[in-house]
Amino acid sequence: MTITQLQYVLAVAEHKNFTLAAEKCFVTQPTLSMQIQKIEEELNILIFDRSKKPIQLTSIGQKIVEQAKNIVNEAGKIKDIVEYQKGFIGGEFRLGIIPTIMPTLLPMFLNNFIKKYPKVKLIIEELNTSEIIFRLKNGHLDAAIAATPLEDEKIKEIVLYYEPFVAYVPGNFSISNKNEIEISDLNLDDILLLQDGHCFRDGILNLCKNQNVSPKNSFQLESGSFETLIKLVDEGIGTTLLPYLHTLDLKEKDKSKLKHFKEPKPAREVSLIYPKSELKIHIIDELRTTISGVVKGAITFQNVQIISPIQKK
Repeated sequence: MTITQLQYVLAVAEHKNFTLAAEKCFVTQPTLSMQIQKIEEELNILIFDRSKKPIQLTSIGQKIVEQAKNIVNEAGKIKDIVEYQKGFIGGEFRLGIIPTIMPTLLPMFLNNFIKKYPKVKLIIEELNTSEIIFRLKNGHLDAAIAATPLEDEKIKEIVLYYEPFVAYVPGNFSISNKNEIEISDLNLDDILLLQDGHCFRDGILNLCKNQNVSPKNSFQLESGSFETLIKLVDEGIGTTLLPYLHTLDLKEKDKSKLKHFKEPKPAREVSLIYPKSELKIHIIDELRTTISGVVKGAITFQNVQIISPIQKK
């Protein structure tokens, strides 16, 4: 069997359709089907149950696919080793970034990175954490920037910085009179949250996990935008929490509504994450160095309390 044949097997396992898998592999469907059939004949087993729609893996097929992933990843490392030895840093690199980090961090490092490494074709996608984890494990992302720890044994994490939570409070709320606030000052009933699927929302819920919450009767908000939350706070409708870097772009008159926490400040841990296969590790290392170089001047908090981005039951 060949690496190419194993790649075909992985494509069918992912898409559960021979025609779609062939399109993704840029071959004809008969070619892909024939190559997979050759593996099955060589091993004298069936990898796929073709009688089911969509196509399903057989029990032995599931084990073969897991091993095929390891083999294809390890084969990919050979090219990485050669490129690293030659000092070549280039090629396609797919990076995912969660929505609450993308708008503030990306402008800080992107220009520096593409100027320093013009041969790297950086493909950047804004994705939520669950989609990032799925794509990393299935080889559709090389790395990502997300809130951690994710507690996933198949993913490695390199901490880039710690970013405190900052409260944004209108003048008609009692805590607006305080210079610094504590977690106990928060009332989850008053906090406007991002919609489900955002790990920053889950972090706030974990921060306030000891509170009993009564549902809001007047309205229900589901927003994916900090800008919407800020405008509602400006109208006196509620309070919200923002990541520290997001507060740097506020207008001076709006910065008066910011309330920083006492130390240790509740914060999220922001990391560069990637699969344990460590493909393209030389590009990952250079990306880490570039980001660390630009954020160290903007964010240097150390005395922090890390809040988990995973919603706790």
